Amino acid sequence: MTLVALLRHGPTEWNAARRLQGRHDLPLSSAGRAAVASRRLPVTYRTWPVHVSPLKRARETAALLGLTDAVVAPGLTEMHWGDYEGRTVSELRETIAGFVEAEGRGLDFHPPGGESPREVRARVGHWLENDVTGEGVIGVTHKGVIRAAISLAFDWDMTGKAPAKLDWSRLHVFQFNGGILRPYALNTALE
Repeated sequence: MTLVALLRHGPTEWNAARRLQGRHDLPLSSAGRAAVASRRLPVTYRTWPVHVSPLKRARETAALLGLTDAVVAPGLTEMHWGDYEGRTVSELRETIAGFVEAEGRGLDFHPPGGESPREVRARVGHWLENDVTGEGVIGVTHKGVIRAAISLAFDWDMTGKAPAKLDWSRLHVFQFNGGILRPYALNTALE
């Protein structure tokens, strides 16, 4: 069994504006840098190897936490929101006919020019199967990737309410064993 601790990157200006970032490679905002720099991983997790999304906001978060030997893991890249990147969900609901119905497809929601949550979930599963070994691994990543992990751990089809309420500033720890992901310690506070 391996423990997998996932942490979302710190805030960006687009997070504050509630814009979908997806693959846009934005840095942390000044407030985001200050928030991350004031925190540390709990002692239990500090010796674990670190994997990080290739996007700037995740790499910057890892560096500010002192996780300097992080391995870049493409499997931890945020969901590609395609044509919807840079827009807010509210704006999309107001301006795109059928958007609300498309959201209801859960895992099979597919933004034009982007990828579906099902594709993100498959990518996360591939990362788990091929790159995660040992006692534990830290993954500095994105909300969409952590939601994909929740989908795998709870067999959630991403329709309706999420099976667990997550604090996006905390560490979410899962057990990975024999190809199966299960929740272990969600919402673990950073120091």
